[in-house]
Amino acid sequence: MSDEPPKRRWTGKPESSGGERQLTTRVKNKKVKESSKKWIERQINDPYVTRAKAEGARARAYYKLVELDEKFHFLKRGLRVLDLGAAPGGWAQFAVARGCKVVGIDLLPIEPLTGATFLEMDFLSSEAPAALIAALGGPPDIVLSDMAANTTGHARTDQIRTGALADAAADFALDHLAPGGVFVTKAFQGGLDTSLLTRLKQGFAKVSHAKPPASRAESSEVYVVAMGRKIAP
Repeated sequence: MSDEPPKRRWTGKPESSGGERQLTTRVKNKKVKESSKKWIERQINDPYVTRAKAEGARARAYYKLVELDEKFHFLKRGLRVLDLGAAPGGWAQFAVARGCKVVGIDLLPIEPLTGATFLEMDFLSSEAPAALIAALGGPPDIVLSDMAANTTGHARTDQIRTGALADAAADFALDHLAPGGVFVTKAFQGGLDTSLLTRLKQGFAKVSHAKPPASRAESSEVYVVAMGRKIAP
Protein backbone atom coordinates (compact mmCIF):
# COMPACT_ATOMS: atom_id res chain seq x y z
CA MET A 1 0.00 0.00 0.00
CA SER A 2 1.20 3.49 -0.82
CA ASP A 3 2.41 5.75 1.97
CA GLU A 4 0.66 8.66 0.28
CA PRO A 5 -2.42 9.93 2.17
CA PRO A 6 -5.79 10.28 0.46
CA LYS A 7 -5.69 13.07 -2.11
CA ARG A 8 -9.22 14.34 -1.64
CA ARG A 9 -10.37 16.15 1.47
CA TRP A 10 -12.65 13.98 3.57
CA THR A 11 -15.98 15.64 4.38
CA GLY A 12 -17.01 13.16 7.05
CA LYS A 13 -19.93 12.00 4.89
CA PRO A 14 -19.48 8.69 3.07
CA GLU A 15 -20.62 8.90 -0.52
CA SER A 16 -21.70 6.31 -3.06
CA SER A 17 -20.30 6.61 -6.56
CA GLY A 18 -22.41 8.58 -9.02
CA GLY A 19 -24.74 9.73 -6.24
CA GLU A 20 -26.63 6.42 -6.41
CA ARG A 21 -27.81 4.42 -3.43
CA GLN A 22 -25.34 1.69 -2.51
CA LEU A 23 -26.63 -1.87 -2.71
CA THR A 24 -26.12 -4.24 0.20
CA THR A 25 -23.97 -7.29 -0.51
CA ARG A 26 -24.66 -10.48 1.43
CA VAL A 27 -22.43 -13.53 1.97
CA LYS A 28 -24.18 -16.74 0.81
CA ASN A 29 -21.47 -19.33 1.56
CA LYS A 30 -23.13 -21.79 3.95
CA LYS A 31 -19.76 -23.02 5.25
CA VAL A 32 -18.94 -19.63 6.78
CA LYS A 33 -20.03 -19.12 10.40
CA GLU A 34 -22.89 -16.69 10.91
CA SER A 35 -20.77 -14.34 13.01
CA SER A 36 -18.09 -14.32 10.31
CA LYS A 37 -20.72 -13.67 7.63
CA LYS A 38 -21.95 -10.60 9.50
CA TRP A 39 -18.39 -9.26 9.89
CA ILE A 40 -17.62 -9.81 6.20
CA GLU A 41 -20.90 -8.21 5.13
CA ARG A 42 -20.26 -5.22 7.38
CA GLN A 43 -16.81 -4.75 5.87
CA ILE A 44 -18.04 -5.12 2.29
CA ASN A 45 -20.88 -2.67 2.78
CA ASP A 46 -19.05 -0.12 4.94
CA PRO A 47 -18.60 3.11 2.91
CA TYR A 48 -15.58 4.08 5.04
CA VAL A 49 -13.85 0.80 4.20
CA THR A 50 -14.59 1.42 0.52
CA ARG A 51 -13.28 4.98 0.74
CA ALA A 52 -10.12 3.88 2.54
CA LYS A 53 -9.33 1.37 -0.21
CA ALA A 54 -10.05 3.90 -2.95
CA GLU A 55 -8.01 6.71 -1.41
CA GLY A 56 -5.04 4.74 -0.08
CA ALA A 57 -5.79 5.11 3.63
CA ARG A 58 -4.30 2.30 5.71
CA ALA A 59 -7.54 1.69 7.62
CA ARG A 60 -11.05 3.06 8.02
CA ALA A 61 -9.88 4.38 11.42
CA TYR A 62 -7.91 6.98 9.44
CA TYR A 63 -11.15 8.92 9.04
CA LYS A 64 -11.90 8.91 12.76
CA LEU A 65 -8.78 11.00 13.33
CA VAL A 66 -9.59 13.17 10.30
CA GLU A 67 -13.00 13.96 11.76
CA LEU A 68 -11.70 14.52 15.28
CA ASP A 69 -9.10 16.94 13.93
CA GLU A 70 -11.70 18.75 11.83
CA LYS A 71 -13.71 19.27 15.00
CA PHE A 72 -10.92 20.16 17.45
CA HIS A 73 -8.03 21.34 15.19
CA PHE A 74 -5.16 19.92 17.25
CA LEU A 75 -2.83 18.49 14.57
CA LYS A 76 -0.44 21.20 13.37
CA ARG A 77 2.76 21.17 11.34
CA GLY A 78 5.93 20.54 13.33
CA LEU A 79 4.28 19.04 16.42
CA ARG A 80 5.64 15.85 17.97
CA VAL A 81 3.02 13.10 18.07
CA LEU A 82 2.96 9.73 19.83
CA ASP A 83 0.55 7.16 18.42
CA LEU A 84 -0.25 4.42 20.95
CA GLY A 85 -1.68 1.21 19.49
CA ALA A 86 -0.62 2.43 16.06
CA ALA A 87 -1.19 -0.66 13.86
CA PRO A 88 -1.85 -0.67 10.96
CA GLY A 89 -0.75 2.98 10.84
CA GLY A 90 -3.85 4.90 9.76
CA TRP A 91 -3.64 7.55 12.46
CA ALA A 92 0.11 7.95 11.95
CA GLN A 93 -0.53 8.31 8.21
CA PHE A 94 -2.85 11.27 8.75
CA ALA A 95 -0.62 12.91 11.37
CA VAL A 96 2.33 12.69 8.97
CA ALA A 97 0.17 14.22 6.22
CA ARG A 98 -0.52 17.12 8.59
CA GLY A 99 3.22 17.73 8.91
CA CYS A 100 3.77 16.20 12.34
CA LYS A 101 6.74 14.15 13.55
CA VAL A 102 5.26 10.78 14.50
CA VAL A 103 6.40 7.85 16.64
CA GLY A 104 4.02 4.91 17.00
CA ILE A 105 4.04 1.80 19.16
CA ASP A 106 2.18 -1.49 18.89
CA LEU A 107 2.57 -5.18 19.71
CA LEU A 108 1.98 -5.90 16.02
CA PRO A 109 4.45 -5.14 13.22
CA ILE A 110 3.56 -2.09 11.13
CA GLU A 111 4.44 -1.53 7.49
CA PRO A 112 7.03 1.29 7.27
CA LEU A 113 5.66 4.77 6.69
CA THR A 114 7.78 7.66 5.43
CA GLY A 115 7.88 10.34 8.12
CA ALA A 116 7.04 8.01 11.01
CA THR A 117 8.97 5.69 13.33
CA PHE A 118 7.28 2.56 14.66
CA LEU A 119 8.31 0.57 17.73
CA GLU A 120 7.17 -3.06 17.94
CA MET A 121 6.83 -3.44 21.70
CA ASP A 122 4.34 -3.48 24.56
CA PHE A 123 3.27 0.02 25.57
CA LEU A 124 2.62 -1.29 29.10
CA SER A 125 6.22 -2.48 29.52
CA SER A 126 8.52 -0.52 31.81
CA GLU A 127 10.89 0.19 28.91
CA ALA A 128 8.26 1.76 26.64
CA PRO A 129 8.06 5.35 28.00
CA ALA A 130 11.79 6.03 27.72
CA ALA A 131 11.96 4.37 24.29
CA LEU A 132 9.10 6.50 22.99
CA ILE A 133 10.53 9.78 24.28
CA ALA A 134 13.97 8.91 22.91
CA ALA A 135 12.58 8.06 19.46
CA LEU A 136 10.55 11.27 19.41
CA GLY A 137 13.50 13.39 20.50
CA GLY A 138 11.70 15.10 23.36
CA PRO A 139 8.34 15.39 25.11
CA PRO A 140 5.27 14.88 22.90
CA ASP A 141 2.93 17.71 21.99
CA ILE A 142 0.16 15.22 21.29
CA VAL A 143 -0.52 11.72 22.61
CA LEU A 144 -3.02 9.71 20.56
CA SER A 145 -4.40 6.37 21.72
CA ASP A 146 -6.69 4.18 19.66
CA MET A 147 -5.80 1.15 21.77
CA ALA A 148 -8.49 -1.44 22.45
CA ALA A 149 -8.31 -4.80 24.16
CA ASN A 150 -9.30 -7.91 22.20
CA THR A 151 -13.04 -8.30 22.58
CA THR A 152 -14.48 -11.14 24.64
CA GLY A 153 -18.11 -10.77 23.56
CA HIS A 154 -19.07 -9.58 27.03
CA ALA A 155 -19.76 -5.85 26.73
CA ARG A 156 -18.94 -4.84 30.31
CA THR A 157 -15.72 -6.84 30.36
CA ASP A 158 -14.63 -5.26 27.07
CA GLN A 159 -15.40 -1.79 28.46
CA ILE A 160 -13.29 -2.42 31.54
CA ARG A 161 -10.32 -3.86 29.61
CA THR A 162 -10.25 -1.06 27.05
CA GLY A 163 -10.83 1.45 29.85
CA ALA A 164 -7.69 0.15 31.56
CA LEU A 165 -5.69 0.86 28.40
CA ALA A 166 -7.17 4.37 28.23
CA ASP A 167 -6.17 4.88 31.87
CA ALA A 168 -2.59 3.82 31.13
CA ALA A 169 -2.44 6.13 28.10
CA ALA A 170 -3.80 9.01 30.18
CA ASP A 171 -1.24 8.40 32.93
CA PHE A 172 1.51 8.54 30.30
CA ALA A 173 0.10 11.74 28.81
CA LEU A 174 -0.20 13.44 32.20
CA ASP A 175 3.40 12.50 33.01
CA HIS A 176 5.04 13.37 29.69
CA LEU A 177 3.04 15.86 27.61
CA ALA A 178 4.60 19.24 26.89
CA PRO A 179 2.76 22.28 28.31
CA GLY A 180 -0.29 23.07 26.20
CA GLY A 181 -0.31 19.51 24.84
CA VAL A 182 -3.25 17.40 23.70
CA PHE A 183 -4.38 13.90 24.66
CA VAL A 184 -6.88 11.86 22.62
CA THR A 185 -8.02 8.39 23.62
CA LYS A 186 -10.60 5.80 22.67
CA ALA A 187 -12.93 4.71 25.45
CA PHE A 188 -16.13 2.72 25.54
CA GLN A 189 -19.14 4.52 27.00
CA GLY A 190 -19.06 3.91 30.73
CA GLY A 191 -15.56 2.45 30.51
CA LEU A 192 -13.42 5.44 31.54
CA ASP A 193 -12.82 5.72 35.26
CA THR A 194 -14.51 8.71 36.88
CA SER A 195 -11.44 9.56 38.94
CA LEU A 196 -9.36 9.63 35.76
CA LEU A 197 -11.79 12.05 34.10
CA THR A 198 -11.44 14.24 37.16
CA ARG A 199 -7.65 14.15 36.83
CA LEU A 200 -7.88 15.04 33.15
CA LYS A 201 -10.14 17.98 33.93
CA GLN A 202 -7.64 19.13 36.54
CA GLY A 203 -4.67 18.69 34.20
CA PHE A 204 -6.12 20.15 30.99
CA ALA A 205 -7.85 23.38 30.09
CA LYS A 206 -10.68 21.56 28.30
CA VAL A 207 -11.91 17.95 28.19
CA SER A 208 -14.52 16.87 25.64
CA HIS A 209 -16.21 13.68 24.47
CA ALA A 210 -16.84 13.01 20.79
CA LYS A 211 -18.11 10.23 18.56
CA PRO A 212 -16.84 10.89 15.01
CA PRO A 213 -19.14 9.81 12.15
CA ALA A 214 -16.56 7.17 11.12
CA SER A 215 -17.18 5.38 14.43
CA ARG A 216 -19.84 2.79 13.69
CA ALA A 217 -23.25 3.77 15.07
CA GLU A 218 -23.71 0.41 16.78
CA SER A 219 -20.37 0.71 18.57
CA SER A 220 -20.24 2.08 22.11
CA GLU A 221 -16.81 3.62 21.51
CA VAL A 222 -16.32 7.32 22.12
CA TYR A 223 -13.21 9.50 22.15
CA VAL A 224 -12.00 11.72 24.95
CA VAL A 225 -10.16 14.84 23.77
CA ALA A 226 -8.19 16.71 26.44
CA MET A 227 -6.62 19.97 25.25
CA GLY A 228 -4.27 22.49 26.82
CA ARG A 229 -2.05 20.56 29.24
CA LYS A 230 -1.60 22.80 32.25
CA ILE A 231 1.84 23.54 33.61
CA ALA A 232 2.36 21.83 36.97
CA PRO A 233 2.78 24.35 39.82
